[in-house]
Amino acid sequence: MAKRKPASESPDRSADVATNRRAGHKFELLDRFECGIELLGTEVKSLREGKAQLGDAYAVIEGGEVWLRNAHIPPYAPASRENHDPERPRKLLLHRYEIERLIGRSQRRGLTLIPTRIYFKGPRAKVELALARGKEQRDRRREIRDRDQQREMEREHRRRFR
Repeated sequence: MAKRKPASESPDRSADVATNRRAGHKFELLDRFECGIELLGTEVKSLREGKAQLGDAYAVIEGGEVWLRNAHIPPYAPASRENHDPERPRKLLLHRYEIERLIGRSQRRGLTLIPTRIYFKGPRAKVELALARGKEQRDRRREIRDRDQQREMEREHRRRFR
């Protein structure tokens, strides 16, 4: 079940299993969705140990279902031969109307689905998906310049009002 999160709401980041911090640098995150993920038992145990990587992960819509690709969940060591494939595609759980809405929005030119974090909500593993547009190099440079200018203004403000 996916739920749209308001931008002002700041979730508890301490419960995160994996985050995709590069997503904020490479993409302009337009909208976020919370969805469930279909996992095997060894994958859940590996996630509970805090082992997962979302660096190159992305989501695709195929046959009316949403799939998470390239998310790396390493094998759970005690399971030995009963383990899972670390980079297998994993089904994301959303309501039909949410999938249809994502299909409509992601077909616009330049929009893609990026997982920004994996976390546990109670006993269930959740994935936060973001509808994103890729930033161009000049956008990234402008963002860095603006951040540096803001930092410099704050320093000057503190210096003057001591």
